Amino acid sequence: MSEEKHIQVWNNCLSIISNIIEPQQFNTWFKPLRAVALSGATLTLELPSDFYREYLETYFLDVLSKTLKRELGSDARLLYRVRPVKEGQPMTYPAATGSEPVNKAINVPTYSPAVNPGPFVYPGLTRVQIVTHLNKNYCFENLVSGECNKMALTAGETISGAPGKTAFNPLFLFGGPGLGKTHIAQAIGIEIKKKYPELVVLYVPAGRFKTQYMDAITVKNKLTDFLAFYCKIDVLIVDDIQELSSPGTQNAFFHIFNHLHQNGKQLIFTSDRPPVELQGFEIRLLSRLKWGLSIELGVPDFSTRLSMLRSRCFREGVTLSDDVLVYLATRIKTNFRELEGTLLSLIAHATMAHQEVTVALAEQITDKIVGEEKIELTIEKVQSVVCDYFNITKEAMMSPSRKRQIVQARQIAMFLSRNLINCSLSTIGSQIGGKDHATVLHACTTVQDLMSTDRVFKQYVIDIEKMLVRK
Repeated sequence: MSEEKHIQVWNNCLSIISNIIEPQQFNTWFKPLRAVALSGATLTLELPSDFYREYLETYFLDVLSKTLKRELGSDARLLYRVRPVKEGQPMTYPAATGSEPVNKAINVPTYSPAVNPGPFVYPGLTRVQIVTHLNKNYCFENLVSGECNKMALTAGETISGAPGKTAFNPLFLFGGPGLGKTHIAQAIGIEIKKKYPELVVLYVPAGRFKTQYMDAITVKNKLTDFLAFYCKIDVLIVDDIQELSSPGTQNAFFHIFNHLHQNGKQLIFTSDRPPVELQGFEIRLLSRLKWGLSIELGVPDFSTRLSMLRSRCFREGVTLSDDVLVYLATRIKTNFRELEGTLLSLIAHATMAHQEVTVALAEQITDKIVGEEKIELTIEKVQSVVCDYFNITKEAMMSPSRKRQIVQARQIAMFLSRNLINCSLSTIGSQIGGKDHATVLHACTTVQDLMSTDRVFKQYVIDIEKMLVRK
């Protein structure tokens, strides 16, 4: 692009904006801004201070977004470059992707507490504004793609293009804490609101759903209102669905599920375990949770963790050395949440103490958050320790042998893998003898039962677990 192109584009934007907002606001907040670069459809503006960035994001984001798209097309993006007060590198921030998603007001039938609803009783209508409870920061643009979540992102993008009309209904995302289940689920909801503003989208944690149900059954006819409210939702996202363990809550949710699914509404659920491992769930509800697509989110690999750190640094307007980022990505392997929390703590500490961010400081902060570095525990390591303990070969454990010692060793390996490693039953079974999830679940139950009745067997398990923890 020529040097004048970015200036020309920004001048065109200013001309449009000056006709939209008050002259005093325009002179105060837009005249001091200077366009410094244009790369493709990405325009970079230089701002006098970070306060300017926050004010523009709060009050004029919609104006800026629509004006840029008019000038540069639908792919237009905006970057802010904030001039430092002292001599140093300018800080670059991406513009926010949008405002808080808002649902249209809808009519929900309500029943008078004094009337017992029957076939000849007509409900009244109440105008309700349903808050989406979606966090605008949990958008697709702020997600980092890797092998751990690629399938979930692909499914999410497909669903957001045709909610309720794909084979991925319901979508069931499961995995350990901090792997991005909530982020992906909300990103789908945000993207649907962008493409289909008329649809009513609701994100609700299972704990809140349970509380709402308990409140509803304590007031006459409020359960009817509760069900009527949820049956008006077009896209329902329920987080941590494993918490819906009580029979009454499950019964209400079952009827809501049926109504929404039969009417082509989109259902998205997250859980810390796959449907087959949900405890205390009715069979009829479990079968429905398995209807659509279930996807396990895995632990991010090194390259994904490093990409996430770089992305978050960019969003914070901070530049850290590759040595620091590589150290963090190497040290923290479990999940995105722990990695992101450590990074933000490091930035905050360095800012308040006026220290340079070095590997030594990163090591100091990391030790306080995640503790001493531990050797990563894997299913293969569990197998190796169990085989050494019982003096059998790994080939024997992997074989279909029914000898008591080998069967017990295999079952203990499955039990400890489930308790000590964050992975699904199917993953454990595939790596220990090529078994299915039902066999692993049976093995875990058998070990638990034997530990409560057989002292010698219990000591086997305790000894092996100590060896694994020490390693």
